[in-house]
Amino acid sequence: MATASHQLADVPGLIRCETTPREDILALATAGTRPQYAHDEVYGDFCTVQEYIDCPPEDVFDYLCDINSLDEYSVSTRAFEPTEEPGLYAGWDTLGDDTRIFMRLKPNREALTLDYHCAWDQGEELWMIYLFRIVPAEQVLGRPGSVVLWTNCRHPHYDKNPYPELAPSPDRVWVGDLWPLFFAGHRIELENLKRILEYRHSRGLPIEVASGAEVGA
Repeated sequence: MATASHQLADVPGLIRCETTPREDILALATAGTRPQYAHDEVYGDFCTVQEYIDCPPEDVFDYLCDINSLDEYSVSTRAFEPTEEPGLYAGWDTLGDDTRIFMRLKPNREALTLDYHCAWDQGEELWMIYLFRIVPAEQVLGRPGSVVLWTNCRHPHYDKNPYPELAPSPDRVWVGDLWPLFFAGHRIELENLKRILEYRHSRGLPIEVASGAEVGA
């Protein structure tokens, strides 16, 4: 098999079958597998949650692409409405007192991906990025339904509010202070998403957001 190994010879630390015996590769993988990991080792810079949902991928995608679905499955974001800027929505995040959250949805139907571009307090720099991918479960699990992958990356702004002058009060909690809880919090929201979609799909009900339903109902 032809390779470009001559281009890799000067790269230090590579582990490849051309240079490392199989036994050594397996030993390294075994040594790197531990029964327990510190929380920051797993979720320090990236936070990913995933779930199987017994609902067709296209229906999951369409539901997530409706910004009003956040009123149903999210823990805290509510009442998004269009702003004067096309494609930009403003709502409320109840995790902070009197806190506005701004969002753009960036979907790709062909790839079944959806990105939420968000920020607290202002809509100019949407640096909080929520990355969703919906995978047909038939491809990866051999059964109908969907696998939802949801990833957040720890942007430097999580560590320090870039616009403190826009906060409703100086002692308002900052979203980055909650980063250690992102996995557990998003896990709750993903389980909400699963329950809503599976309930409606299994009963032949419309998947879309319930019209006229009270928030929290």
